[in-house]
Amino acid sequence: MRFSALGDVAMTVPVVWALAREYPDVRITMLSRPYARTFFEDLAPNVNFMAADVHQEYHGVRGLNALYRRLVAKQPTHIADLHSVLRSEYLRMRFNLGRFRVEHIEKHRQERRRLVSRTNKVLEQLTTPFESYADVFARLGFPIHRLDDFRSVFPPEGGNLNMLPRIIGPKRSWEQWIGIAPFAAHEGKVYPTKRMEQVIEGLIETYPKCRIFLFGRGRREDEVFPQWVKRWPTCVYCGWHLETMHQELILMSHLDVMLSMDSANMHMASLTGTPVVSVWGATHPLAGFMGFHQSTDNAIGLDLSCRPCSIYGQRPCKFGDYHCLADIQPQTVIDRIKHVIHEKAADD
Repeated sequence: MRFSALGDVAMTVPVVWALAREYPDVRITMLSRPYARTFFEDLAPNVNFMAADVHQEYHGVRGLNALYRRLVAKQPTHIADLHSVLRSEYLRMRFNLGRFRVEHIEKHRQERRRLVSRTNKVLEQLTTPFESYADVFARLGFPIHRLDDFRSVFPPEGGNLNMLPRIIGPKRSWEQWIGIAPFAAHEGKVYPTKRMEQVIEGLIETYPKCRIFLFGRGRREDEVFPQWVKRWPTCVYCGWHLETMHQELILMSHLDVMLSMDSANMHMASLTGTPVVSVWGATHPLAGFMGFHQSTDNAIGLDLSCRPCSIYGQRPCKFGDYHCLADIQPQTVIDRIKHVIHEKAADD
């Protein structure tokens, strides 16, 4: 079970995929918030999905008790808590009282505190969530050995473009398809808008026949994306045309590259096997939150003594200007995207 934000749930997908394939006779039920159904419903024959809105339908102790009864009705033998927060801890307590086999994720909080400390910072690679999730299943008696085999939730040729509106496809051989997801939940993870506009201008100048797909749904996207679409006709605001997350994943699977912050879109693109150029400010890949199978060579960030100052990006900048992001030159981002596109073209 994992109830949290989109990116965290997306990171469970390769682990559940590997578990399902190594233990095909084990019936797996993934418990998460309703939006996550897209990730799991076609992942493997022995994987089922159970939606639970813990903020509405299963709110509070009474709601969690109802959820517990619903889970027990499925007659589980092992419980994996991949979240370890108050809600899941309460459910764990109920399952432990019922003498079920229960294990939970280790969050390595002490190591994280040392990584983001303002003094005596310890810059060491932390255990990734993928490794922590796999460790939970190992302690339950299901060690995973095939995690690295995961490549995409789609076949090698990508998702079916015919399932998308006609304005999206087909992809022509001379086009470069570039995805951009410029926003994130916290300011410490967002590349300045003016800088991003310079990146877009540089990409269009380099690839005049490219198509740029803008990903993300929210207030800031609704404010900025319509301006960009009007200014650059090569840009497409995906939120205007794609209705579901499954459609977004299909489109991502056909991109040459995705440009993203340390955000959910990085992890979604990773689930489709698409290379991601990621921009990091207050956070850092050392915390373990790189997209699955993504190269750290494509993670752009400045070598500053204050970085990282936050695991999730919510901590305010002590200087007040987030120069860890503002000082990243647009040409640096453009050059890395060019490199990825060139490499992908060579492989194809």
